[in-house]
Amino acid sequence: MSVRDNGSTLDQDRLRRLIEAGRSVVAEHELEGVFTRLLDVARELTAAKYAAIGILDDARETLADFITAGIDPSAHSLIGDLPRGRGVLGLLISNPEPLRMADVGAHIRSYGFPQGHPAMTSFLGVPILIRGEAWGNLYLTDKLDGEFDEADEEAAVVLASWAAIAVENARLYRETDLRRAELERSVRALEATSEIARAVGGETQLERVLELIAKRSRALVDAAGVAILLEDGDDFVIAATAGEIPRRITGSRVTKSGSVAGRVVAAGRPERVSDIPSSLRFALGDLGVNARSGMFVPLHFRGANLGVIEAFDRADGPEFRVEDERMLLAAAASAATAVATAQSVERDRLRRTLRAAEEERRRWARELHDETLQALGGLRVVLSSARRSSDLASLQAALDSAVEQLGDEIANLRSLITELRPAALDELGLAPALDALIERVQSAHGLEITATVALIHEGGLHKPRLDSDIETTVYRVVQESLTNVARHAHAEHVDVDVIERGEEILLTVRDDGKGFDQDTPAAGFGLTGMRERIALAGGHLEVSSSPAGTTVEAAIPTGIRVRQTA
Repeated sequence: MSVRDNGSTLDQDRLRRLIEAGRSVVAEHELEGVFTRLLDVARELTAAKYAAIGILDDARETLADFITAGIDPSAHSLIGDLPRGRGVLGLLISNPEPLRMADVGAHIRSYGFPQGHPAMTSFLGVPILIRGEAWGNLYLTDKLDGEFDEADEEAAVVLASWAAIAVENARLYRETDLRRAELERSVRALEATSEIARAVGGETQLERVLELIAKRSRALVDAAGVAILLEDGDDFVIAATAGEIPRRITGSRVTKSGSVAGRVVAAGRPERVSDIPSSLRFALGDLGVNARSGMFVPLHFRGANLGVIEAFDRADGPEFRVEDERMLLAAAASAATAVATAQSVERDRLRRTLRAAEEERRRWARELHDETLQALGGLRVVLSSARRSSDLASLQAALDSAVEQLGDEIANLRSLITELRPAALDELGLAPALDALIERVQSAHGLEITATVALIHEGGLHKPRLDSDIETTVYRVVQESLTNVARHAHAEHVDVDVIERGEEILLTVRDDGKGFDQDTPAAGFGLTGMRERIALAGGHLEVSSSPAGTTVEAAIPTGIRVRQTA
């Protein structure tokens, strides 16, 4: 064995092996790999039969873990509990300095070996110090050719130093990895929130909003199924589902009382349930939803409880993790805003529809009061006067006048009935019904109307017709537009175009009247009714008005042709 100028007793071969060992150990990022490599190199360089690394607990008082090399697995299983740092091993804990012994069993601090433990004599132990603090110890026993010497000790100290560097690197790598994972989770949560916000941002129909939220939430946490329950009094209504949940339960009601969902909404805090069958009460279980684990996240908007998102059975779980809860909570914040907005829009839409319906009722009430009822009152006066008269000529004249008035009122009532629902629209189709409507408006109001009605599917013998809802929508929009012109526009001329082109009906009603201010409430309920009808048909409406006149333009999808006329 040669001695180097710096006083080292290590020969060049062992120095080279130590350098190689240092490179390989420091390159490891997993502690298990570090320990395995370190113990193998330590046994090789010191000719030790057995090697071990003891890891100290947080208090630096006992061994929390003990990794061995060289002991046969069958013998290892017979040893029982691993050492905790008493006896000789405790010397290195209390005094972290290298320790060599010719016979470890002869030392005064020796506790002896447990039953099944292989016999050991020579011993070498060195501390593993990280930043000056003991982290653990490297133990070597039973040198094959005698006792451990100074060179063995020096090699073990170098290996322990490499181990300290590798452990510190592994710890830093693990902390960096954890921070990166945490950042990735935060980014995923932000992306999930943004994705749901984007998905529902352009939607105002509550049903569609809920469907999108259910699907995105399921994909976000990789759940087998997701259900969205909305509060309705003392119950929940199952408003949307996604994944492995029966679609038939959508619309069903479940009671809040005593349920997991009710508890979550009341507390305003999410819950993860690892064993649903043994939980307090799983409301959806009564409807045939079989789930092992679940995650329940409340939907809150400005202090109001809207409902809860329920996710079931993670694909690789089945239990959900804290990370899943954080992401679904982030998504629920956007979801709650979208649901509240959609509900508000739906309430406003319903309110406008009801107002439009009430305005339409007022219109018909005025028609009946101002025309039909007044005429019937006048007829009654005429007949009452004739009944008191004994003059046959006067009686005959009164009867003739009554018959004439009855004829007029029958015509007026027939006109009202036609406006409510023209028979031509049901029996003949859209084009004939529009022709009759235009003729009536011209006759009643003296308007000059130029009409172009070009429908591919106009009905007739063995010709297909448009879907009845589409026909009704087109008819009502033209009817309402002409009614507005006749009553408010003071127009002389109107152009009406109803043209079927491709998969759309393009509708235009243009007048030369005085126009109106679209921003005032007087612009009113007729336009609201038109917008509602066209929106339900999936179409688009544009209204422009100026002192030179008003133009109503609509594009209405033709939909599926479902009827034939004989």
